[in-house]
Amino acid sequence: MKNIFGGVQWAVFLVASSIAAPIAIASIFGLDTTDTALFVQRTMFVLGIACLVQAFVGHRMPINEGPAGLWWGIFIVYAGLVGIMYSSMEESLQALQSGLLYSGVLFIIFAYTGLVDKLKILFTPTITFVYLLLLVLQISESILAGLLGIVSEGDPVDGVVLMGGIIVILLTFFFMSHKAPWVSRYSILFAIAAGWLIFWILGKSPEAGSGGSGLVSLPEMLVFGPLIWDSGMFVTALFLTILLIANMMASIKVMESVLKNSFGIQAPDRIKQASVASGINHILAGLFSSIGPVPISGAAGFVSATRTPALKPFIFGGVIVILISLFPSLMAILASLPAPVAYAVIFAVFTKMVEMAFTELENEKNRQHSYKVAAFGLMSGIGIMFVPAASVANLPSVLAATMSNGLITGTIIAIFVEQLLLWQNKKS
Repeated sequence: MKNIFGGVQWAVFLVASSIAAPIAIASIFGLDTTDTALFVQRTMFVLGIACLVQAFVGHRMPINEGPAGLWWGIFIVYAGLVGIMYSSMEESLQALQSGLLYSGVLFIIFAYTGLVDKLKILFTPTITFVYLLLLVLQISESILAGLLGIVSEGDPVDGVVLMGGIIVILLTFFFMSHKAPWVSRYSILFAIAAGWLIFWILGKSPEAGSGGSGLVSLPEMLVFGPLIWDSGMFVTALFLTILLIANMMASIKVMESVLKNSFGIQAPDRIKQASVASGINHILAGLFSSIGPVPISGAAGFVSATRTPALKPFIFGGVIVILISLFPSLMAILASLPAPVAYAVIFAVFTKMVEMAFTELENEKNRQHSYKVAAFGLMSGIGIMFVPAASVANLPSVLAATMSNGLITGTIIAIFVEQLLLWQNKKS
């Protein structure tokens, strides 16, 4: 029973933290309501399978998969290439669909050529600190905008939504710090349920859609057409895969720290297997015409907040997400979760990420070295977060996606600066 409730909590967290990406991408490409619902269904189906693949084949840790922010950026860039490089939205989506498969194959190649092992040594406690702080800072804008009821630029602050969001945040912290272990273990589940009820009472809970006519709907494959060869997309996928490997390793490193420091669990070194699993997951994403998944660093905050490091509830959660995705009516109900409730819960979870960041920094012996590296990484990453996406839209697609992502750019700069300082120290 404990595993089942834990699985439900994982499933709700996965859906709540992932559903915005497919909806936003569908909107950018002008998909109608039916196609949007199907795109969401395929994405959730792939994410559920991706969790199981990582649990059984990959890193074997409770790290949920979510839509990769880098792929999100590439989808936005390629939507802007319609009429320039591609004649229609369908042609652009067909190239993206094929690019996911390219990336999957590259993940597996990099795993077996040893590149993944070489990249792992770059993620020192200082780099992990920079990565975690940039992650929190990057997502904080979306969280606060959601809590203020701001849906699009220029919207006024909604006082009722803000009041409801604050109540949900306080309830989340209350459940997380509750003395009763069973309450703190399922704190996220209780917080989302209570938040949904609160927003329903406030009249801010959207009505659930019908979800389609059929009771059960199996996701279709290669919806945007057959796989094609696109040399430009291959180059994009090549660089993107290297960045995604760095993202994956950072998420794994953070979870390893949480399991070791908070629960005394020594996680096995399975970076190579995790890369192979990510390759499989990307191939599935391409075949099912969805978004490329990546292990989410926020899972560490979730595990720390709920005190549930066990793998079984996580596996149950993946199975539940797969089953839910097969029932359009259930997907429609989950899709009606008020966005401010999800943002309020994620706000509480990500406060744990800030704690983890400073805990990582404490593990660094040479503090002056760490401060220099962090200064370069944080200033660069935060600065790029303020650069308008339109200003880099004319750059090559992979550069545009990278330069519009302060998290990745800041982390890469921090790695470069740290390796340069280490090289200078060795030379002197």
